[in-house]
Formats: sequence, C-alpha cells, structure tokens
Amino acid sequence: MQGKLYLCATPIGNLEDITLRVLRVLKEVDLIAAEDTRNSLKLLNHFDIKTPMTSYHEYNKIEKAYQLVDKMQKGQNVALITDAGTPGISDPGEDLVRICQESGIAVTSLPGAAACITALTISGLPTRRFAFEAFLPREKKERAWILSLLKQETRTMILYEAPHHLLKTLEELYEALGDRSITLCRELTKKYETVFISTISGAISHYQKEEPRGEFVLVIQGKSLREIQKEQQESWENLTLEEHMNHYENQGIPRKEAMKLVAKDRGVSKREIYGKLLEHS
Repeated sequence: MQGKLYLCATPIGNLEDITLRVLRVLKEVDLIAAEDTRNSLKLLNHFDIKTPMTSYHEYNKIEKAYQLVDKMQKGQNVALITDAGTPGISDPGEDLVRICQESGIAVTSLPGAAACITALTISGLPTRRFAFEAFLPREKKERAWILSLLKQETRTMILYEAPHHLLKTLEELYEALGDRSITLCRELTKKYETVFISTISGAISHYQKEEPRGEFVLVIQGKSLREIQKEQQESWENLTLEEHMNHYENQGIPRKEAMKLVAKDRGVSKREIYGKLLEHS
C-alpha cells in the first residue's frame, strides 16, 4: 500500500499549542520532512520524538518533493512540518502537496496554529471576509502591482513582515492605501506578545521612534463601501449628463430606466435628472 503525507501544524511560539494528534502522528510516521531540521530538532526533543528527519525547504522543494513521493509510493508515511505554524501557508509545502496530488498520494492536514488566523482574530477588524497576502514581493514592479490591487481590496488584509523592512512597508502602504486602521501583532502566543492597534500613519510615527523587533503580522482594514460609492459618484460626475445617459442607453436600456440609473449613480432624484435633461434640450 502507498504511504500518506501528513501536514502537521506546529506551534508559532508557545509549545503548548501543539495538538495531541500531531504528537501521535509525528511519532508514528516513518519520516519527518522539516523546513529547518535544526529548529525542528528542538521541538522533537522537547516532546521526546525520535522519528528520523530530512530537510525540505525553498531551495530543494521540487527535487526533494519527488524523492519524498517515491518513498510514499513505496509505502512510507511522511509528516511535513514548517518552522512554525501550518505547512503550505506561505512556505514550500504547497509544492509538495501539489506534486503528491498529481502522483496519486493521499494528503491530509492536521490543523493547528497559524499566525495569520491568530492575528486576525485578535485584531478587532472584520473577520468574515479577509485576504491573506503573506510577504509582499521584493521585486519592485511586482510589489507595486500587488499594492495597486490591495488599494481596491474591500476585505480585511493580512501581511507578514520582518522587523528590518517594517517601516518601509508601512510607508508604502500609506502611499498606496491612504490612512487605514491597522493592527500590528508580534511575538504571537509568546510571553511578550504585543497587539498594537493604530492607523497606518500612527504606526509609522510609532516605529520611527521605536525600533521594530520580532516578526510582524499586519492586519489592515479593507476599503469601505462608502469610499467605493464616493469614488464611483465622483467618476460619474466627471461625465456630462448626456454622456452618462448615453452610457446606459447604448446598452439598450430604455430612457426612463437610464434616468433612474443615472440618478442613483449621482445620488440625486430622478426628477432632478429629468429637469436637467429638459433644460439642456
């Protein structure tokens, strides 16, 4: 029989956050693939887990994935762990999962800690709809493109950032998004966990005076419906009334219905639109 891939979530800080199921599976599998074996050895030693380990990281993710698949095809069970959190979230685990699926290897996920979800739930910002962006690209053009997309994002946004890049990223976010509410989380689940609720401009001011330390999760307010409506209204107002009417009538919409739509776009009554059209005619 073929083996199986187990995605095992590990603590993002506090070791008590590991699940009993993950501990059992890590002891039972034939091999543990770890992003950083030196870091993971501390975790395994703490829980007295003796299972053999092998490295699986960004620089060997494709070649090593096929080696691991070969082992699973021969009947071995493999557990994948990342440095912290859930494998496959902003790490090379997604490639191993894809290659396993393509090769017919069964994959299952053992849920647990994830920094993005932990930060979102304590941010005080809306949680029903959110967009996880992880680390922004370092390449200048791709970064600018992503920021331009985030400008229109209505969902709560979650980013990761290293301390030495934090201030620059906050300044870029302010330029791209304007001043939004933001919650900055660091040292999550650890003794000195910090949750800093502010605005982007307030965060910039704060970290210009205080050196950022630790890995950060940034939770940022999405664009509000009111902002979108205001922008749409301003864009319609750039058109003449006749151009606005033509926009709808050219789509085959009857004139009376077009007047209703124009009135709605401009935030005025249909009677006002009708009166202005009469004046112009």
